[in-house]
Amino acid sequence: MKLFTKLATATALTMGLSTSAMAQVELEWWDFLAGGDGVRMKALIDEFNAEHPDIQISGTTLEWGLPFYTKVRTATAVGQGPDIMTYHLSRLPLALEEDVLTPITDAEMGAAGLSKSDFFEASITAASTDDGQLMAVPFDIHAVVAYYNKTALEGTEWLGEDGNLTGIDSIEDMTALLQWAKAEGFSDPLSFQSEGGGGTWRMFYTLLRQQGGEMITDGEVLAGDNMDKAVKAIQILADWRAEGLIPEQAAYEASVALFSGQKAVMHINGVWEVPTFKDSAADGSLGFDWFANEVPQMLDQPATWADSHAFAIPNNPNMTEEEREAALTVIGWMQQHSMAWADAGHIPAYKPTVDSDEYAALEPNATYASLAENAAFDPRSKIAGVASPVYDAVDNLIAPAIHGFLSAEDAAAQMKDQLQGLMN
Repeated sequence: MKLFTKLATATALTMGLSTSAMAQVELEWWDFLAGGDGVRMKALIDEFNAEHPDIQISGTTLEWGLPFYTKVRTATAVGQGPDIMTYHLSRLPLALEEDVLTPITDAEMGAAGLSKSDFFEASITAASTDDGQLMAVPFDIHAVVAYYNKTALEGTEWLGEDGNLTGIDSIEDMTALLQWAKAEGFSDPLSFQSEGGGGTWRMFYTLLRQQGGEMITDGEVLAGDNMDKAVKAIQILADWRAEGLIPEQAAYEASVALFSGQKAVMHINGVWEVPTFKDSAADGSLGFDWFANEVPQMLDQPATWADSHAFAIPNNPNMTEEEREAALTVIGWMQQHSMAWADAGHIPAYKPTVDSDEYAALEPNATYASLAENAAFDPRSKIAGVASPVYDAVDNLIAPAIHGFLSAEDAAAQMKDQLQGLMN
């Protein structure tokens, strides 16, 4: 609780007033969280409000993706943005160009009971400018993981005695597993959202980064041998598709259903689907034992596509000092209660939560928490991140190449040309 709040509370009690009669700081909150994420965040907001009669959050959930960020940009431009909001760190480069966020100082972090060292380095880097100025406070690291059918893999060379995946150290190893699953009757052995930019981008980028590849370097798209690495990543997925090892243009919901319906032995998707499979297993509708691991290292180095939900304070000239202090109090409280957010499958960015005994008992989260050290965030560019031109290029070029409509070489070359024209 802030100093001014303590003093106000003491004064009110001395005068015989209830704290509910005190002036409240009301914070307008915007987020883009729907489904299970939204339920959990609303519960956290309700708990915060109950504990803080001096600060009350009024929450609004807006449409995810481009509509959210367009609303933030236009509202901030006219001084009508929220006091605090959720933000994807992959969108930070564009936010810096549009000047929609305010910096958060080390002193302000301290006032919120936090320091940069409390967070995983990859998330703090993604939340900061190139010269180290913090622009948002990470709340989680959300990445893709490998969900798998433990029942089907029981007794095979790909399931260790500890119940974790094993023996998948190369593309060839993964291909062998998928070919075995195909022969065992799994029609689409590895499911993911294969029709568009979300799932396809995450698969492509994971394979690119596992080669040490970079999408954008020094303002150039796929410079040098990054082009060859991009072609290889696309070709791996195209070869799997040609063998019938991944589904033909599966929509998001269909890709999840393929795994739940035992048409796929493995499913690569975000950690946010952990509650889905937990709930299905609990009510008996899943029909098999499942688990999730970090996506196996199949190429030169461990890497997994990742992003972070973060808390940010918009560049609102009308914001008062009391409102800013209250927003920082909210941010600090949320980090200290981030175990509730971990229940949604996310890896908290706040390391004290991940290092806790309670988190260590949370599975499969504790097992795949290792990926926080191998998190491959989207390129730091105004054209990258959620609902960006990079995602559009994947929709229009990489996904068709995976499904045989153009070559991997042509897809990579056209993507380079298309995106390079947007860099200036």
